[in-house]
Amino acid sequence: MSDPQSRTGIDAVRAITAGNGERFVPPLSDYHLLSAEWTEAEFRVFGGTASSFTGGFWTGEPGAVRFDSWPYDEICFILKGRVAVQDESGRRKEFGPGESFHIPQGFRGDWITLEPSEKVFVAVSR
Repeated sequence: MSDPQSRTGIDAVRAITAGNGERFVPPLSDYHLLSAEWTEAEFRVFGGTASSFTGGFWTGEPGAVRFDSWPYDEICFILKGRVAVQDESGRRKEFGPGESFHIPQGFRGDWITLEPSEKVFVAVSR
């Protein structure tokens, strides 16, 4: 049986970086045009069937909100400012400009805007 905090605790909030996630290389046969020197790799942090999605640009001022269950899988890319995500046991991760991360649907905890912030986001419901 999996740890009950595996999707709801701070360890479920994952930075999106090269090497953090499941490495996947798309088959070259999927492309219609391919240069001889082409190489690529994806590092997939989450996935699955989606029932709806939304995305856009967000701005926020310092403050906090609490979620008993994060309503969707959310990918965040911080453009400006600083934010933190903290689970119900008080463990937290902070993110600033140029950093991206995934918050899984069902996460329990707080979104804390530490300073005036801007992000681009994609939210996917399952």
